Amino acid sequence: MTAGQWWHHLSAWAARQGQPPSHILVLATGLLAAAAVASHRVWPVARTVVTIAHEGGHALAAVVTGRRLHSVRVLHSSAGVTVSEGSPAGPGIIFTALAGYLAAPLLGLGAAALLAAGHLLSVLLLALAGLAGLAMSIRNAYGLLAVFLTAAAIVAVLWQGSALPEAALGYVMTWFLLFGGLRPVLELRRGRRQRPGVSNDADQLARLTGLPGGFWVGVFALVAAGAVTLGGWLLVA
Repeated sequence: MTAGQWWHHLSAWAARQGQPPSHILVLATGLLAAAAVASHRVWPVARTVVTIAHEGGHALAAVVTGRRLHSVRVLHSSAGVTVSEGSPAGPGIIFTALAGYLAAPLLGLGAAALLAAGHLLSVLLLALAGLAGLAMSIRNAYGLLAVFLTAAAIVAVLWQGSALPEAALGYVMTWFLLFGGLRPVLELRRGRRQRPGVSNDADQLARLTGLPGGFWVGVFALVAAGAVTLGGWLLVA
């Protein structure tokens, strides 16, 4: 790529900033994302995107609170594991444990706010930056592949340089993070009832804080439902 070609692409991206999409596109991408989250066939595969956001939330919180981030793994089962080193008690580990289930809905809400302000390309570029940062901490092949394929899809759409695919991808991603941030909380609530001995973020927070795990599931649900409500309003208003 020459400097002139890079400048051409950057100029084209800048020119498209702030152009509002049609309401049909916004609603259609919302329905598509909702259908993917509700589908018993699509969700087990698509959930990996939410897992990436979930583990990214743990990783970012660990770094922000001064813990040493050791590794992040995104598994084929769509589960994930983030390991950090530091004090086994205190605000740092609490914030790190709390950030996982909050990450996807809050990222979706932030993206919705950017889209409502006309910053579509900022959403896509920030997603790329986050994936690049997370990739440096991934320690398993499937996790690296999942992050790479997600980033490659964004790059391909950006490189194609068409406003419609960019808008469709940005809105689908945002809706999917909003809806996809709520379903894992519902699965967590059901899983804690069916498999009470299995380790999860809510029970880890219960051990760290003394507050019951059900309380933390309620916090996750409140944030996720609030993000869907506010984010949806921002997108369709």
